[in-house]
Amino acid sequence: TGCLVQMYFFMALALLDDFLLAVMAYDRYVAICLPLHYTTIMCPQRCLLLVASSWLCAHLLAFSLTLLMTQFSFCASHSIPHFFCDLLPVLKLACSDTQIFQVMMFAEAALAGVVPLTCVLVSYAHIMHTILRVSSAGGKHKLFSTCGSHLTVVTLFYGTVFLVYFQPSSSYSAGTGMMASVVYTMVTPMLNPFIYSLRNRDMKGALWRLLACRRCCIL
Repeated sequence: TGCLVQMYFFMALALLDDFLLAVMAYDRYVAICLPLHYTTIMCPQRCLLLVASSWLCAHLLAFSLTLLMTQFSFCASHSIPHFFCDLLPVLKLACSDTQIFQVMMFAEAALAGVVPLTCVLVSYAHIMHTILRVSSAGGKHKLFSTCGSHLTVVTLFYGTVFLVYFQPSSSYSAGTGMMASVVYTMVTPMLNPFIYSLRNRDMKGALWRLLACRRCCIL
């Protein structure tokens, strides 16, 4: 029970991160491509609706998979080769027929992974089209710097998630799964404050002072 509860909250929060990345891409699309309409489109009511929809979808998808997982029998070793109760390591311990679960898992992965990622890619396609139409180099640099932090997080998150979950459970590698899980559960959240604040002048100044200090110490 404790393992399934942990798995549920992990999936729900990971899916929420997934949907919120798509919402952030849409926010940047409106800010760059439709700047005069930004306050009208991204009004507080619309923002609340987008966040609430992300929460609802994430918890519904996580609950459906967890509920189906409770129907399995686990007759193998109860030792999980992972540092938390992740979906695929737990699934490998089941001695029941998991074919329906795997089909449902891939369907939800397509819904929760491909659809938000498509939203991100379409938003950035429009953003790139708008940036290329800007004549000044300074304006292009400003627009690129606005999107750079978000694109970095998207690349780290989706790259590791697709590596782990878009594969059959039979070909799942515990070592690869753990390494990828460390990236999107620990490394990416730890880097987020730095990535999103790199445009902050105080943050840049502190970073350059730290690098200069370390260089002086080495010398």
